[in-house]
Amino acid sequence: MTDVQRDVMNYDVLIVGAGPAGLAAAIRLKQLANAAGQELSVCVLEKAAEVGAHILSGAVIDPIALNELIPDWREKGAPVHTSVNEDEFLLLGQTKSWSIPHWLMPPLMSNQGNYIVSLGDVSRWLGEQADAVGVEIYAGFAAQAMLYDEQQQVVGVITGDMGRDSHGAETAQFTQGIEIRAQYTLVAEGTRGSLTRELESKYGLRQQSSPQKYGLGFKEVWRVPAAQHRAGLVQHSIGWPLSADTGGGSFIYHYGEQLVSIGFVVHLDYANPHLSPFDEFQRFKTHPAIKALLKDGERLSYGARAISEGGVQAWPELIFPGGALIGCSAGMVNVPRIKGSHNAMKSGMLAAEAVFNALTQAGKQDSRLLETYPQALKDSWVWRDLDAVRNVKPLLSRFGSWGGTLLGGIEMWLHALNIRLPWTLRHQKADHECTRPAAEMPVIHYAKPDGVYSFDRLNSISLSNLAHDANQPCHLTLLDKNVPISVNLANYDAPEQRYCPAGVYEIVRTKDANYLHINAQNCIHCKTCDIKDPTQNIVWVPPEGGSGPTYMGM
Repeated sequence: MTDVQRDVMNYDVLIVGAGPAGLAAAIRLKQLANAAGQELSVCVLEKAAEVGAHILSGAVIDPIALNELIPDWREKGAPVHTSVNEDEFLLLGQTKSWSIPHWLMPPLMSNQGNYIVSLGDVSRWLGEQADAVGVEIYAGFAAQAMLYDEQQQVVGVITGDMGRDSHGAETAQFTQGIEIRAQYTLVAEGTRGSLTRELESKYGLRQQSSPQKYGLGFKEVWRVPAAQHRAGLVQHSIGWPLSADTGGGSFIYHYGEQLVSIGFVVHLDYANPHLSPFDEFQRFKTHPAIKALLKDGERLSYGARAISEGGVQAWPELIFPGGALIGCSAGMVNVPRIKGSHNAMKSGMLAAEAVFNALTQAGKQDSRLLETYPQALKDSWVWRDLDAVRNVKPLLSRFGSWGGTLLGGIEMWLHALNIRLPWTLRHQKADHECTRPAAEMPVIHYAKPDGVYSFDRLNSISLSNLAHDANQPCHLTLLDKNVPISVNLANYDAPEQRYCPAGVYEIVRTKDANYLHINAQNCIHCKTCDIKDPTQNIVWVPPEGGSGPTYMGM
């Protein structure tokens, strides 16, 4: 790709991804430069059609990073209004629910002082703040590949071509991708990003780390009758409909004008290839307690995305020659707290400080390694937040939902008493390695959606405001086109038909042969296929810039 003559844009710093981490980094860079009276050009590249369009999160946010970055965020109109005033944690049976007394919960699980928000709306607002301090943001442009110099150091990215047809040929609307060059590049593309995967492979960034672990998170926003709305309520549950050996649980957040965020997370290390995370979420909503909440309500939006759950032991090396990984590109989610945007933002801020120091202090640029960033992160409250729960996910993987929750809760209580256990458990397997052959696992039968509380995939993605040019090259690539039938269908009953939350993958059976049909236009960019495919044969790459969902209020 580097042999092609392309237009070139040059900046001091390039940030890939306009989520909380990337925008926090951009704002912090300009704050430092403006305070020092120095010129510093900062560019943020975003693959979505607009800032915030691909952001999906529960979301209850801890405002600690926002307080540090923009102390007067209230006066500047941040869309952060509903403070948490009530916490509930439920155990669900098939028809009943039991509330765990709040005093039994480890203190770090409390959401007092936090806020229920749309993280997409917060990201849009952060984009406005970045623009106000002089950051250049380009939405609708996908970073397709990293750009390297002769010493194999990162010097920027190449954006994807626009206007190729499904066979890769140039159409009348063809526009060639450009080179965006920078002295430093911060990668903030989120969970399981394609550039992150490229960098990890090129520089061996994962050689010392545990496999990254993931969850698949679903979210719907409903407007419910006023009598059923309790503004400021944060509710989580574990149990039904998942079996004890399948990790996950629900969240329900009441906020705004009779709005409820209702969601479900399934840990992707589940073994049964017959399991459908999407249908487990739909089944969850048929529980009597949930139906009572949603009765006479209106479903407004739907989306899903993968979540990095591996914790600090699954962090890759965070720096490479010419840049760093920040936010969920590295993995900043605190699994039991079910939040990570505060950690993501702080990681971006600390990386920004390392970049600014490297650009302004003599001798710091020679190695092109931002060596102060990883240490600053480990000295910060981000590390303390994640270190306290570092063993929770491994315990859940080894002992299931009930045993793992109990043991993880004990460890979190010990941490609250300033007792830190001396070991850090490593993750034993990547999620795709946990899938068992279909013949060894029980078939799961899901009821037909009722169209009131439960819905099918196509009905759901109609609420995601999808936009893909059907004639563009397929961004869901197969390393071997024979594997979906010869391996996945033969051994695992084609689990891609079930783990995908958008109906992208379909086995077509004819009298002559079976084949995999990929409905790429349905893709909501969750990356689950790239994670859970048993043979790692499916590789997700960015489609044309501006493609995918346009989430509103998510």
